[in-house]
Amino acid sequence: MSIKLFDSELKVMDVLWREGDMTAKRISDILKEEIGWNMNTTYTVIKKCIGKGAIGRSEPNFMCRPLIAKETVQEAEAQELVGKLFDGSPNLLFASLLGSGKLSDEQIQKLRQMIDDLK
Repeated sequence: MSIKLFDSELKVMDVLWREGDMTAKRISDILKEEIGWNMNTTYTVIKKCIGKGAIGRSEPNFMCRPLIAKETVQEAEAQELVGKLFDGSPNLLFASLLGSGKLSDEQIQKLRQMIDDLK
């Protein structure tokens, strides 16, 4: 993925991924309720996402739709995280997660199942 989204842009995208296509006004209303953003802030971030090709805009009513899938962004962000913090090694990421002692038994079981499913 060549599009780099910042945290504020991910907040806007998350609303679209969760709720589907909607007007910029509705996105603004949701983000005002969820995190306290004003309309100008939301519209500025939406326009940045449009400029990056992450959101498509249509009329009437400034309709917004996501142009990139959440899974695409998650995969790119995960690869960037592994590259930056774990020397490109997924093994080191998992070792960090497992070594932290903060995973529940259920989370560990889900990880085991995911690994088994890959075999």
